[in-house]
Amino acid sequence: MKSTSTHDFLQLNPAAGEPYYRQIYTRLRSAVADGLLKPGDRIPSARALAAELGLARGTVESAYSLLAAEGYIEARGQAGTVVATGLKAISVTAGEAPALPASAVPYDFAPSVHGTSPTPVLRPFQMGVPALDAFPRKIWARLAARAVRSTQPADMLYPPPAGLDALRVEIARYLQLSRGIACAPAQVFVTAGYRDSLDLAARALLQPGDKVWVEDPGYPPAGALLREAGMTLVGVPVDHEGLQVNAGVQLAPRARAAVVTPAHHSPLCVTLSLQRRIELLGWASRHKAWIVEDDYDGEYRYVSRPLPALKSLDRDDRVLYAGTFSKVLFPSIRLAYLVVPVSQVTRFEQTARCFSGGSPALTQGIVAAFMAEGHFARHIQRMRRLYSERRELAAAGLDAVLGKYMQVEAQPGGMHLLLRLRGRRSDRALAERMRADGMFSRALSECVLEAQPGLPPMLMLSFTNIESHRQAQNLARRILALL
Repeated sequence: MKSTSTHDFLQLNPAAGEPYYRQIYTRLRSAVADGLLKPGDRIPSARALAAELGLARGTVESAYSLLAAEGYIEARGQAGTVVATGLKAISVTAGEAPALPASAVPYDFAPSVHGTSPTPVLRPFQMGVPALDAFPRKIWARLAARAVRSTQPADMLYPPPAGLDALRVEIARYLQLSRGIACAPAQVFVTAGYRDSLDLAARALLQPGDKVWVEDPGYPPAGALLREAGMTLVGVPVDHEGLQVNAGVQLAPRARAAVVTPAHHSPLCVTLSLQRRIELLGWASRHKAWIVEDDYDGEYRYVSRPLPALKSLDRDDRVLYAGTFSKVLFPSIRLAYLVVPVSQVTRFEQTARCFSGGSPALTQGIVAAFMAEGHFARHIQRMRRLYSERRELAAAGLDAVLGKYMQVEAQPGGMHLLLRLRGRRSDRALAERMRADGMFSRALSECVLEAQPGLPPMLMLSFTNIESHRQAQNLARRILALL
C-alpha cells in the first residue's frame, strides 16, 4: 500500500459556486476514475488535508463520509484511509454536461369543495407524505399571490408540454449542485407526477412486449403501470447492496430497460452499492438498454450527506433521472420531473406534445420562484433535520410498546421505518387490520412480484408526520390491540 500526494489534482476553486466539500469529493472521485488513485492507495487523513488546504476539518470529513458511503474509500484504522480495494474503474468526467443537439438549444443558467368525492384525510403512518405541518405556507402564499397578480394574457394559454422554461432552469441548477447531475434545462421534462414520468419514458423508448427489470420486492405502482403498457416484467431480487445485477443478467440479459431506486430502495431502504451501480451502468451500455432512476427521496439521508445520484456516474447517457416535488413539498402539487438523455430530447419533445397535457403554468411558476429565491434548498435542509428527529422519536415510541413483538429497523435514509415481525405473524394480515382501523401500513409481502418463501414479514410505516414520542406510543398501542 503506497501513500499518494493529492497536490497534482486536488486544487480547489474559491470562486466556484460549488461547496468545498463537494469539490474535494468530486476531485478525489475523478482521481480514482482516471487511475491517479488506485485501489489500496492511501489518502491524507481529514485532519492533515484540512490543514493542507486551510479548511475546517468538518468540511473534509463531509467529503470523506460521502466517498465512504459510496464505496470509494475505506478506513483501515491505524493504517489510515485508503481507496477501496476491488474497485473497478469507471470513466467519470465530473461536472461536464454532454453537448445538446441543435434541436435542443440550452437555456441560460443566469438568474433569469364541492362534489361527492370524500375529503382526503392524512392517516397515521401514511407513506409518501412529507411533514405537512412544517411546510412554509406563508412563504408559499406570498409567492402564489405575487404570481397571480403578475399573470399576463400569455400566461393563460396552454402550458408548454415539456414544462415552464423558468422551472426547467431551476431544476437543472438544483440537480447540478445537490445531486451531482450535469444536465441542461432542455433535458428536463416537467410532468404531473412520477407515474406520468414513467409513462412518458415508456411511450418514448419502449414497445409492448419489451422486457423490463424491476426490483423484487419493489414499488407496486411502477410495475402496474408498465404491465398495463404491455411490458414484460422481470423481477430482479434485492439484497443488502440493492439490485442483484448478476441475477438480472441471468434472467433477462437483453431487457430493454431497468427501473431502480438506487438512493433508498423502495421498500427496503437499502442503498445500491457503488460496485452494483457500475455493473448496472455497464450492462445498460453493452446492451443499449435504458435505466430509469427513481430518486423519490434521495435528499433524506441521516448518517451522512445525501449520496450523489446514479445519473452522476452515467457517461454513456443511458440513465433517465426521475425526481418529484410531491415528497419534498406536498402531494397535491402533482409535479415531478424527468431528466432524459441528450440523444432522446427530440423524441421526448414529440412524445410530450402527443400525450402530455402539461401541468398548470401558474403552479410551475410558483415552484420556480420558490426555488430561485432559495426557499426550496432551505426547506430541504430543515426537513432533513426534522425527519432525523422524528425518525428517532417514532422508532423509540414504537419499540417501547411493540419491542416484544416486532423489531424496528431504522435504515440510514428515507421517509419510512421497517418493522420486522417476530414469530410467524402475517405482515399482510396485520397491514389490512391497520388500514381497517384507520391507520396506514404496507406489508413487504404486498410488494413482491414473485413469491419469496424466505422473505421476512415486515411492515412499512412512515414517520414524517409523527410529532412526538407520546404520539408514537399511542399509535403503537393501537397496533398492539390488533395483534
